[in-house]
Order: sequence, then C-alpha cells, then structure tokens
Amino acid sequence: MDATTPSIQALADIRVLDLSRILAGPYATMMLADLGAEVIKVEQPGVGDGTRAWGPPWVGPFSAYYLSVNRNKRSVTINLKSEQGRELIKALAARSDILVENFKAGTMERLGLDYDSLAAIHPGLIYCSISGYGQTGPYKDRPGYDFMIQAHGGIMSITGPVEGPPYKVGVAVVDVTAGLYAVSAILAALHHRERTGQGQYIDIALLDAQVGWLVNVAQNYFATGEKPKRYGNAHPNIVPYETFETADGYLALAVGADAQYQRLCQVIGRPDLWEDARFQTNAGRVTHRDILIPQLQEVFRSRPTQAWLDALWAATIPASPINDIPAVFADPQVQHRGMAQTIQHPQAGELTLLGPVPKLSRTPAAIRTPPPMLGEHTDAVLQELLGLGGDAIAHLREEGVI
Repeated sequence: MDATTPSIQALADIRVLDLSRILAGPYATMMLADLGAEVIKVEQPGVGDGTRAWGPPWVGPFSAYYLSVNRNKRSVTINLKSEQGRELIKALAARSDILVENFKAGTMERLGLDYDSLAAIHPGLIYCSISGYGQTGPYKDRPGYDFMIQAHGGIMSITGPVEGPPYKVGVAVVDVTAGLYAVSAILAALHHRERTGQGQYIDIALLDAQVGWLVNVAQNYFATGEKPKRYGNAHPNIVPYETFETADGYLALAVGADAQYQRLCQVIGRPDLWEDARFQTNAGRVTHRDILIPQLQEVFRSRPTQAWLDALWAATIPASPINDIPAVFADPQVQHRGMAQTIQHPQAGELTLLGPVPKLSRTPAAIRTPPPMLGEHTDAVLQELLGLGGDAIAHLREEGVI
C-alpha cells in the first residue's frame, strides 16, 4: 500500500517543537505528526538524534531504528549549549502549540528552557516532559531506559518461562506506551486550552507508564496480597488461554467464555472435558489447570497447526498461528489495514514504513513525508517562522549555533 495524503487532518493547525530523542518522545511526536501536526524536530548540529547511528541495519545512510519513529517531521539543527541557540528555541516555542522534551530532570531548567520560563513568554504552551522516573520523587535524577524500567516496574518478573529467568518484552514497550500516554495527555491539554486559553505542564515517567499497564496483574495483587507468578504464555485468570504444541508447530488458543470452552471440547473430540464438573466454569478451570492443560496438550499434538486452526475458526473459537515478522506483513488482514506503507526518500529511495494505527473517517492519519535528513529544514524553518534572512542564517552556521 502506498502512503497517501488526505486533504484534511485533525491537527493540521498545530505546531510541535520536538526536543526529544531516541524512542518515547519521537514516537509521541510522530503520532501527532501522523494526525497532521507540523513537527519541528530539533537536533544537535553534526550529530542529530542518537538513533541515527543505531545501525545496522541501514537503509541508505539511515539506521532502520531512526526511520521507525521520525516520519512527517522537519529537522532543524540548533546547538542548545549556545546562548544564541537557546534564544532560537525560545522564539520557536513562542510560535508553537506544544513542546516535547525528554532530557534528564533539571536539564531544561539549567538551560533556561523549562516550562515556567517558556510559559512566561507563551502562556498557552503545552509542555510535555518525558523521563525515566518523572520530575519529582527520590529517583528523579536517575537516567531511565526501557530495559531497566521493565526490570524496575515489575513486568519482567511476570514475563518468561514459569521455571526460567525473568524476560524482557521483545520490543521497547515501556518507551512506546509512555509515548502513547504522552499523546493522550497532550490531546487532553489541547482540549483544555481550547476552552480556557491556558497551556499546562505534562510530566510523563517511563516508570509510571510501565506500572500503569500492569492493570489486572496489579489488581490481582491488591485483591490477594500474593506476589504474582510467571505463567509463561498462560494467563493467571483465564484457562485455557495459552500456546499449545501441535504436530508441526504451535498455536495460540484464547478461550474467554464457558460457551467457547464447551465448543472447544466438541471440536477436539473430548466432550468428557466439558462434562467434568471441574471444568465447566472458568473459575474451575483456573483452579484445576494442572489437570486440564496436559490433557488438552496431548490432543493438540495429534494434528498439524493449520488443521486445528481451520477447525477452531469454523467453530468461532479464538485461535491464531504464532507468526514471525515476515508472516505478519504477508498477512492479508495486515496488508488490507495498511500497516506497511511505502514512500519515496530523496536519499534512501523507496522506504517501507509502518502505517498509522488509528483509522479516522473524516481526518485520517497519513504518512506525508519521509524521515528527514539531519538539518534538512533548518534554513526554511528559520526563514518561515522567525523571519531570518540568508546572511543571518549563514552567520549562525559559522558560529556553530545551527
């Protein structure tokens, strides 16, 4: 599927000054950009976002990592260590609706670019800080990275084999979800500003994000006081809800209702597993999982994966193959939903990027432009927004400000 540009987008009148790097912040600003916002990505001259160097793999001169979260943005290089550079940031912030940054707590205040300083210039500014542990509390000065937050926030303790070591999730899910929380908060702040004219400060912590999506696991702990266990691919509250080995591989089975379980027993030719009173309710199946699951596993080993999937789907029982990544993007449903899209890049040629997730009927998200080259839009932005002429821009470049 090719990227297309709709005529109207929900955030087309919003400008975002993006001082973030790596993943959580850039993911958030990319989502805003997909919805139409103008995102000005500020990078260090000559260096840029650290993910530009996070290869291989490479696509032309770009790391795949950088390409994953920087589409629909304009790149401007400004040296924040320079007083003139900081003045440029203030001037751009005064002309922006939103600022996103993910420096360590206290850094922006030392630079004179903290919320209070910029809100004095622009009271309507929505300012979002994303950090490992937040702007308050005993750990606020610690650096925070996705992996260590997964460890600190408890998700690794409940992920992995029952008898094995704790595992991290296979993608930087803390960064991604922190970015999602940031977007939700920013959109709420925009709505508040629409009603009141007031901007506000948003404090997003990776740790809060990870603890926040413990959801039912946390509630299980609150309810019982017992330390949650690892269940591998099984579920603490639903049975059968896990992977099963087949004659030629594995499948995932998600039986979330007693009626589904009854149909399952018919499909697999084991009506006795429904007639057994111990297994007729989910609570009973959870209590007696050690008796039930081995019997189901023995049955599933008797036929190939696809044969089971065909039978289960015919009975409207939730089940899935366990796809690798190539299989995901070859899947007709994924293709139909536009989750891989192509766009031309002046240096890298045709790029394939993940497509936007939300499908809005009137103001669809879209990939309009490829991830930018370092400083690609510096001159244009300084001219358009600050009215600087060619000589002034050349002088700033000579001084190492841009």
